[in-house]
Amino acid sequence: MKTVIIGATPNTERYAWLAANMLNDYNFEFVPVGIKRGEVMGKPIQNIKDQPAIKGVHTVTLYIGPHHQPEYYDYIFSLNPQRIIFNPGTENDKFMEVAQAKGIETVVGCTLVMLRSKTY
Repeated sequence: MKTVIIGATPNTERYAWLAANMLNDYNFEFVPVGIKRGEVMGKPIQNIKDQPAIKGVHTVTLYIGPHHQPEYYDYIFSLNPQRIIFNPGTENDKFMEVAQAKGIETVVGCTLVMLRSKTY
């Protein structure tokens, strides 16, 4: 089960970094994607502007606000995720409706809490 972190950052004080760290600790494969340069848990952050092709995606977990999401809708859908997690502050009714219409599960929740509670 591969997770794509949209909004990945090397900043250890950000929730996206904490999610990568916890996914790593729980042995979930993840791919960091964002606009920031650097690494997360030894993995280079792939530039979202390049729309990197990623195979075998199960989950996309969002760490970008709703006002930045529309330009990446098509890219996120091209990853063919089974689930999109809208972490606190990323909730977007329009995006959720379109995703659900495409058969993608949408979760308004916190990746960190889901991992800790074993509901990931």
